[in-house]
Amino acid sequence: MVRSGQGRRIGVFGGTFDPPHIGHLVAAVDAQRELDLDVVLLVVANVPWQKVESREISPAEDRLALVEAAAEDTPFLQVSDIEIRRGGPSYSADTLAALHHEEPDAELFVILGNDAAAGFATWERYEEVAEQATLVVVDRPGTPTPVDPQFDWVRVDIPELEISSTELRARVASGRSIRYLTTAGVASAIADRGLYR
Repeated sequence: MVRSGQGRRIGVFGGTFDPPHIGHLVAAVDAQRELDLDVVLLVVANVPWQKVESREISPAEDRLALVEAAAEDTPFLQVSDIEIRRGGPSYSADTLAALHHEEPDAELFVILGNDAAAGFATWERYEEVAEQATLVVVDRPGTPTPVDPQFDWVRVDIPELEISSTELRARVASGRSIRYLTTAGVASAIADRGLYR
């Protein structure tokens, strides 16, 4: 992808990350390479407003520690606590505005999994998100995610990995292994913090 400006190209990959798994990491790595991003920020939601009513969410500081463990060996992945520091519900429009304020010349790319991309129009102030950043959907090859056609989307193909944070939480709760479904560091941090038991 051709660079259009002088500033850094920053991928913004937000999520609850409860816990992070290899699907998240593959999406971030493939997007970084395909879009020639200088960095991918893994932005840990403080209060994920779309999920908070549906289930119990692990404390933000625990989820932040898990993402730090997941990203520790990949230099272009940076963990961001910007939404945790801001407090309250996490809205991508606010996060992008803050990132633009910190680095006005940066070119921002919001990286979305297929579920998030398909539901983009349900986001709080989604029009502002589309104005502030390039929208990127990570797709499985051959099965394009249906997205809102009023916006321009960039598609990045990633391998089909049927894995979810829900599955990892269930496996931990039932005493099954999560080896190879996330990093060893994440698995250790989950055990050390007694999460999902």
